[in-house]
Amino acid sequence: MQNHQVNTDILNEISSKPVKKWPSFSTKEFKSAIAKYNNSSTPGSDSMLWKYLKLIVKDNMCLNIFVNITNTYINLDHWLSHFRILLSIIISKPNKASYNSSKIFCPIVLLNILGKHIKKFIGERLQF
Repeated sequence: MQNHQVNTDILNEISSKPVKKWPSFSTKEFKSAIAKYNNSSTPGSDSMLWKYLKLIVKDNMCLNIFVNITNTYINLDHWLSHFRILLSIIISKPNKASYNSSKIFCPIVLLNILGKHIKKFIGERLQF
């Protein structure tokens, strides 16, 4: 209990910084981020490929809609359940003598393509 109290006191000593508003994403930033993605990645639960999303956002109206959706999620601080749906695939590792151990298998999680993009988009912004 005493150790927990020490950790809390350390956190209380940290000065608070003013909260900054998250800057909205731009269409230029959205296009730049999506251009980096590999067209050959496996589709997620929506069966959509990156190359199709890249084609869709060539239309400015669609691009603006996707950017507005992304900014709305940030502003509302809410992630729709549609983007939490995932598809898990278990792949066996090649050239193993026996497949009776769970270490022999590799799970892969496939996300909805727009949700995956938004997460990558936010991650890239946080990183740089």
